[in-house]
Amino acid sequence: MACRGSCCCGCGPVNEDNARFIMLLLLIILYLLCGAAVFSALEHPKEKQAKEKWAQRFELFSQKYNLNRSDLEKFLRHYEEANMAGIRVDTLRPRWDFTGAFYFVGTVVSTIGFGMTTPATVGGKIFLIFYGLIGCAATILFFNLFLERMITVLAFVLKSCHEVQRRRKGVLPHDSRQDSSNARLNSEDSLAGWKPSVYCVMLILCVAAIIISCCASAMYSSIEGWGYLDSLYFCFVAFSTIGFGDMVSTQRASYENQTVYRIGNFFFILMGVCCIYSLFNVISIVIKQVLNWLLKKLEIPCHHCPGRSLRPRRNAVMPGHVRTRVRNISIDTDAVNDSETDGRRMSGEMISMRDFLAANKVNLAIMQKQLSETANGHPRPCGSTNRHNGFSGGVGALGIMNNRLAETSVDR
Repeated sequence: MACRGSCCCGCGPVNEDNARFIMLLLLIILYLLCGAAVFSALEHPKEKQAKEKWAQRFELFSQKYNLNRSDLEKFLRHYEEANMAGIRVDTLRPRWDFTGAFYFVGTVVSTIGFGMTTPATVGGKIFLIFYGLIGCAATILFFNLFLERMITVLAFVLKSCHEVQRRRKGVLPHDSRQDSSNARLNSEDSLAGWKPSVYCVMLILCVAAIIISCCASAMYSSIEGWGYLDSLYFCFVAFSTIGFGDMVSTQRASYENQTVYRIGNFFFILMGVCCIYSLFNVISIVIKQVLNWLLKKLEIPCHHCPGRSLRPRRNAVMPGHVRTRVRNISIDTDAVNDSETDGRRMSGEMISMRDFLAANKVNLAIMQKQLSETANGHPRPCGSTNRHNGFSGGVGALGIMNNRLAETSVDR
């Protein structure tokens, strides 16, 4: 096994972490190239057609009303400036009254940023920098806390369903009046090592996101007058915080049942963003599993160390069931000593809530230690028995998912 900190021969930082990073970078570049090719093939003919159509209309209009071309272009530039300020031909809701400003700050802190409203004054632009800095950080924290509770609820529900299923099959003893306490203890011991699959969690989150998107699309198509497919497109763009701004809800001057619609719009966007955010993090874990599986299949050799190959490290998540050895773990920053559970499945499993809270407790200290080691250039010793809880799993949203979905098999 290659050294985790650097190459075993000391010739360079060639290890599984760097290999996974490079592989992910190459796959993302390939993904971008494929996406660019597809969108160019789909949208470029439409763009050329729109340009030709606009040139014809411009020429016909200027000839019909005997207008100078340069004067007409100057007028259109003025309209573009007005359009950037929120002025439209159709009557729209005010952009900077209190409700409009509240909608704007909501798109700022949620990082959606539709772009239909932007500050035009110097004071507004300066205030936005500081306001967005704190607001975006607080909202990301809210999403992470929502993610914790979402995964906790799913783990509880799935474990309860699994327990009921095992009872029906007779694997677990049924409770009775005589030996209810013994049956309960046996049930807890039998389910102690069980963790729900990450793929099951991903499926549930995907279904939840689809249900929210379909319900929201039905509301938007009926109230905004959009097509249902366009409404689904808007839901994904808004819920994923891409926020192109080509379609924006609640922008008319008035609606029927306007208050109810705005509350429903706020609810759907909030729940949709939270579900899509959680789903993205679960998918990122699955992508990391695939990368680890590819690394295992490739077994990249170290050219400076004959006989050694680049294999996933001991706590990497790989598809399939992996057996782990019992090992003591110590964290310098928190003085926590525990052991791994022999035979626990590492692929697609969750750790317990106690483990998760313990990981979050030392998260900041772990990140500080990581930054310190990186800055000082002190790699972790190869083959060391010390591993940092939550350290290899990352910090932040991905760290939450790593710790919650068994990116490590550590019982903290």
